[in-house]
Amino acid sequence: MKSDAGTPRKRAADRLFAHFEEQILNGAITPGNPLPPEREIVRTHGVSRTVVREALGALANKGLITARRGYRPVVTKPGYDTAVQIVGSVVTQLLGQPGGVRNLFELRIMMEAALVREAATNASAEDLDRMDNALKENGEAIEDSARFYETDIAFHGVLYEIPHNPLLPAIHRAYTEWLHKHWRKMPRSPERNQMNFAAHRDIFQAILRRDANKAEAALRTHLDFAWDQVRNTFEELK
Repeated sequence: MKSDAGTPRKRAADRLFAHFEEQILNGAITPGNPLPPEREIVRTHGVSRTVVREALGALANKGLITARRGYRPVVTKPGYDTAVQIVGSVVTQLLGQPGGVRNLFELRIMMEAALVREAATNASAEDLDRMDNALKENGEAIEDSARFYETDIAFHGVLYEIPHNPLLPAIHRAYTEWLHKHWRKMPRSPERNQMNFAAHRDIFQAILRRDANKAEAALRTHLDFAWDQVRNTFEELK
């Protein structure tokens, strides 16, 4: 049975999506302005209403438009999340290439190594409280692997918030989304959760002592261990 990805309707929706995406990105349709009415899009592009709605849904999912029932879709003001989402489809393709997942993970290691040094040097008392709370929630979730995964993400997320650069949390959310395909398939156990929690605790303690070198070393040890867990789970990554 042929997948929907190969149907004429799907291809037409993809082409229509690409058309409006290009118009939005090159400024032909600026933020705050609506797209043409649905009936005009149908007539101009020779497609069905179903195709139009699929294309508009994809634009809305990418954060390029805001769609409300009974109103014409409006182009949204670009934000950091939107900018990161726009490159998401390219990154997803790159992840499918040999070494793609490893390359992205190495980039994450380099970024978080810099972030823990920043935290050890400049984290405020409020930042440290947030990290402490995130660590406590992570420890409380050791017996619940699904919740542990969420609190693991939240703990690392604090590192991206400390510099108060709005692009960094968007990058963290993107990393989480891009790597989720592999992470969610990882075998989990309280024993493995305990090891990851202990690594988080070591990172936090080094930051608390304002020891940037130990904080980076603990972070690299933790993420190297995490990569080994991923690599040993998926044959294609070995």
